[in-house]
Amino acid sequence: MANHAPGFLAIVDDARSRIQECTVSDVSTWQAANESFRLVDVREESEWSRGHLPSAEHLGKGIIERDIEECIPDLAETIVLYCGGGYRSALAADNLQKMGYTNVISMDGGFRGWKDAGLEIQQ
Repeated sequence: MANHAPGFLAIVDDARSRIQECTVSDVSTWQAANESFRLVDVREESEWSRGHLPSAEHLGKGIIERDIEECIPDLAETIVLYCGGGYRSALAADNLQKMGYTNVISMDGGFRGWKDAGLEIQQ
């Protein structure tokens, strides 16, 4: 696990006080049940290219706020965000809520948790 700086962890904790989170298991279950949601990987392009979750789309943390309204115009659509471990996705979820999205969820554990659980990865 990464050793994150205290200031970064403080803003993540602040964001987490306002957002909804789910587990890797939740997302796997929702996919298996064909639940309707958009799965968005907010990691960097280099991370995405090394592997990502099945059915995910890529909107990196650096551009998600700029491009989300064009990619997902429905503010009520269920959006599940993930990153490497759940920190950047929490920050992105907080920002999307500030933009008016009402059903945004950050997947705690992120890509590492998904991979560690032995779940399918796409290249």
